Amino acid sequence: MQRRRFLKWSAVAGATAWALPQFVPASAKQANDRIGVAAMGLRGRGGQLLNAFAEQPEVEIRYVCDVDRRVLLAAAETTEKRTGRRPKAIKDFREALQDPTVAVLVNGAPDHWHAIPTIMACQARKDVYVEKPDGHNILESRAMAHAAEKYQRIVQLGTQARSEAVMFSAVKFIAEGNIGKVRFAKAWESAYQGDIGRPADSQPPEGVDYDLWLGPAPQRPFNLRRFHGSWRWFFDYGTGDLGNDGVHRLDKALWGVQTALAGEGKSLPKLPEAVSAHGGKRYYDDLQEWPDTMMVTYDFPEVVITYELRLWSPYHLHEESEGAQVLGDQGFITIGNGRWRAYDRRGQLIKQELGEDGTIAHIRNFLECVRSRKRPNADLPTVGHICSMMCHLGNAAWRVGRTVRFDPNTYRFIGDEEANQFLTRRVYREPWRLPSLEEI
Repeated sequence: MQRRRFLKWSAVAGATAWALPQFVPASAKQANDRIGVAAMGLRGRGGQLLNAFAEQPEVEIRYVCDVDRRVLLAAAETTEKRTGRRPKAIKDFREALQDPTVAVLVNGAPDHWHAIPTIMACQARKDVYVEKPDGHNILESRAMAHAAEKYQRIVQLGTQARSEAVMFSAVKFIAEGNIGKVRFAKAWESAYQGDIGRPADSQPPEGVDYDLWLGPAPQRPFNLRRFHGSWRWFFDYGTGDLGNDGVHRLDKALWGVQTALAGEGKSLPKLPEAVSAHGGKRYYDDLQEWPDTMMVTYDFPEVVITYELRLWSPYHLHEESEGAQVLGDQGFITIGNGRWRAYDRRGQLIKQELGEDGTIAHIRNFLECVRSRKRPNADLPTVGHICSMMCHLGNAAWRVGRTVRFDPNTYRFIGDEEANQFLTRRVYREPWRLPSLEEI
């Protein structure tokens, strides 16, 4: 790595308060041969990941990191009770990246904090387990994948179905040709989310570093709904439910379609030729900015994939609150959470299987790859980046309200400067910013 380039970007990214990280090999671990882990973003899914990593016998949680002191101290205490060792509690992830005994960053922070820490961790020779989607926007997604490849890091996206035994059996069923020639697939969210209301702006809770929580996002008054739990419904921080839950369902649909086409000796292009999206705030009168009702269409040369979103739905689609369906000329398969059901061309159920959540298996796969240096199941550059880009492209198409075409070579929308405004943030709030590929 070119140290001067890293130092230059780190200074711009606000890292000048910290010394230049000491670069260590991927196998950095404790004297007892355990893998040193720093976990950031400790509430909700991030807290679940922390607990799951702490339970792995080869892991030693060295740091817990959160901008909310109450959440931070609770996580440190819980980890101590689980492991018998209290991790260092910090609010700024950069401190952990300097520590040569830390080999892995577990990133469970909000979407707007996925890219910069992951890139900096790769530069500091750390491997990363990062929650989905891979970044807040298209260029963040690209930069994360580029950093993982350039520094040859193991970066696993948190699409845990990629490690579920029940998903492997579903893919095997498709690969055996049981549903025939596939030309259509769909994914959906029909799980009830509820109204987030319109509370007034207020002061941040005591013990919260709100400025650090905002990070690269615009400066705005604190609002309870723009913070814990419901941040994902705002343009500044989240990617809507398309990026929140849709990424899982689209990934299942993609995997199924890729498998079916491989059986024909064909392959699915990296990204769709065209994407269209329709919908918006059709039901809730609240502060949410992203759609509560949405339909996205992804047009590939061989197949069409659709995504349907209904956050207000009190009932399920195809008996699944969220799922994917891969349809062939001899039958179809419906893939939900922890199960799949296959039907013949007459719509008769012919096979079904049940399974379990893949989080632990996904973590196990990641840790094994940290040791072996093989690509993990949801390898960011080759797997996680693709399903994440489907979400980012769908959101961009919705924001311009028309069909868009994207060039995967230039990472720009073709002949559409309005759509290109949504490639990334218009402004990254100082001192944080997204580095260019050359700076990475």
